[in-house]
Amino acid sequence: MQVIVHLGAHRCATTSFQDYLRFNASALAEKGLEVWGPDRTRHGLYHGILPEPSVTPAAKGAKRAKGRLKMRLDQSCSAGVKQLLISDENMMGSMRENLRLGGLYDGIGERLARFHEAFDGRVSTLAVNLRSLEAYWTSVLTYAVARGHGVPTGRQLDRLLESTRSWRDVLTDIACSMPGVDIRVLPFETFGGRPEVQLELLTGLKGPRESARMRHAASPRLEELRAMMSTSAARALPDGEGRWRPFDEVQTAALRERYADDLMWLAAGADGLSQIRLMNDPDKQAAGDNPLQNDLTRGRPHDEDRRLAGSG
Repeated sequence: MQVIVHLGAHRCATTSFQDYLRFNASALAEKGLEVWGPDRTRHGLYHGILPEPSVTPAAKGAKRAKGRLKMRLDQSCSAGVKQLLISDENMMGSMRENLRLGGLYDGIGERLARFHEAFDGRVSTLAVNLRSLEAYWTSVLTYAVARGHGVPTGRQLDRLLESTRSWRDVLTDIACSMPGVDIRVLPFETFGGRPEVQLELLTGLKGPRESARMRHAASPRLEELRAMMSTSAARALPDGEGRWRPFDEVQTAALRERYADDLMWLAAGADGLSQIRLMNDPDKQAAGDNPLQNDLTRGRPHDEDRRLAGSG
């Protein structure tokens, strides 16, 4: 049985992808694909993999988690499942931790190394979604403010810009912690609203079209944010309507440039990490050869088939 893990990340249309899988679970099961979403993974399945305060020793908890996972995987395999797709962005970490540390998933290497051990090396493919950094941090900040966190100050925004950690660091940590696993990178800008295309690239199965364009957990707009906040707290937001843009033009340009460097790094071979692959849009036609056209000029070309007059 092929085990595929879709990490996300947060605010990269991961919830929309998971809901798409859930709505089409029956149709996918007929094709031999089983889906484990957050409704399966966040109800004790991973308990003990990551260290946490407990009366049970960490080593014993990890052993139990490994046995629990093996039992569930063997059950699916015995039931005739050909492919198992697991999607849970919290395997990477949390948005709260990213904001607290001012960086992208600083502990992801250790986290995924523990998951790799718990799965006993049965994961064959790992999917990661990226998003332009100014859009990612804007979405994370909007999500946090909508849930009661304060509007970030200029110093807090500068801290995010000063962080040298980018997506290439995240991917490098993933590759080091999960050796031998095929890592497929799907940029949000290309695949964010196309869950059926993501499914096809990960499993090779033709994705159902039902519920393929439903958006979930979208960021609230400014007018919606104000309605969620107290009057005094809402004063920290700018006037107007539409999307909240906490970064100014200079900050936005710096974050976009860093993201462009990440994509260039991926396209150039990811420093020799051959297990990392940047996925291309399968619906986009590649540019073909353009042969030289010599017959577009009317008349006789210069200095061809002509005789020059002799002297005298």
